[in-house]
Amino acid sequence: MRKTTVALLALASIGLGACGYSTGDRAASGGLLGAGTGAAIGSFSGNAGAGALIGGAAGAAGGALTSPNTVNLGRPAWR
Repeated sequence: MRKTTVALLALASIGLGACGYSTGDRAASGGLLGAGTGAAIGSFSGNAGAGALIGGAAGAAGGALTSPNTVNLGRPAWR
């Protein structure tokens, strides 16, 4: 169950983590989306903090490692 949760979290954060044009924007938005998703998934097992940390790290990495030409969901909300 835990491996499935981590795999789904990583996949979701990579898919949603590339918002913005610059690497910093994509890493920040990916980290925030991943942390929120991880906390929600982790709350089912009673460990929302660990889920948020894992999801945030996976989302930030996914956002930073993707190219804006590959995945671009538009300008971030804070700009």
